[in-house]
Amino acid sequence: MTLPPRVRIVEVGPRDGLQNEPVIVPTEVKLGLIARLVAAGLTSIEVGSFVSARWVPQIADTAALMARLPPNPAGRYAVLVPNLKGFEAARAAGAGEVAVFASASEAFSRANINCSIAESLERFAPVMAAARVAGIPVRGYVSCVLGCPYEGAVAPEAVARVAHRLAEIGCHEISLGDTIGSGTPETARACVAAVAATIPRERIALHFHDTQGLALANLRACLDLGVSVVDAAVAGLGGCPYATGAPGNVATEAVVAELGRLGIATGVDSGRLAEAGRFITAALGRPAG
Repeated sequence: MTLPPRVRIVEVGPRDGLQNEPVIVPTEVKLGLIARLVAAGLTSIEVGSFVSARWVPQIADTAALMARLPPNPAGRYAVLVPNLKGFEAARAAGAGEVAVFASASEAFSRANINCSIAESLERFAPVMAAARVAGIPVRGYVSCVLGCPYEGAVAPEAVARVAHRLAEIGCHEISLGDTIGSGTPETARACVAAVAATIPRERIALHFHDTQGLALANLRACLDLGVSVVDAAVAGLGGCPYATGAPGNVATEAVVAELGRLGIATGVDSGRLAEAGRFITAALGRPAG
């Protein structure tokens, strides 16, 4: 296959990025960041989560944040939900999309959410049913697709099974997450190829962390497989809880620049995106990348 002419970037910095920062970012700062991301042309933005604030205090203000979000006429705001209670909170807050999460690793699933992969998928049944009634699209995340901190390597076939099941129950898009950033171009390509054999390529998204500095190389290795959606976080927000001091999500600025170099359109204004990066790194008290 050839490279896609256009890639849609899903900006996950306000949720996946900030929830992994060691400090709690004020709602006003989050609003300023999101406004700048919208101004940069990002249409798909994950802004928060309705998981327990006791476990993830960094996103305790999601409902209050959503009540004050700037208009996003060209796209929609998404939030992560763990169960039906979380979905109902997201619906009440006006979420345009919700996301659910499963793991490709049994050990990680049990350590992270205290249940098996099969049990986690069963928990989503009422969420999917309620989302269908409400007309709210559901995105599915698969974690540890290129490696697990407990099991090590994860077989592409295991990832494909979980991705296929998420698509089967109604997720319109499946995001493949290299949670610990252990992937290489070869393992990333093998994983995506296995998933693409079970679900349509246009429903696959790439969500790579830059722990070893290979995120861009891993993305490049998969772009000619028919994938045209990439998750990224402005300023590389976040981190890896299993690798202290390691970078987090691949930086949106780097992804936009690399795709531009390859002749792939994103619709993102790199200058305004850089401004958003400077804004949030200044708020966090660290140098811009």
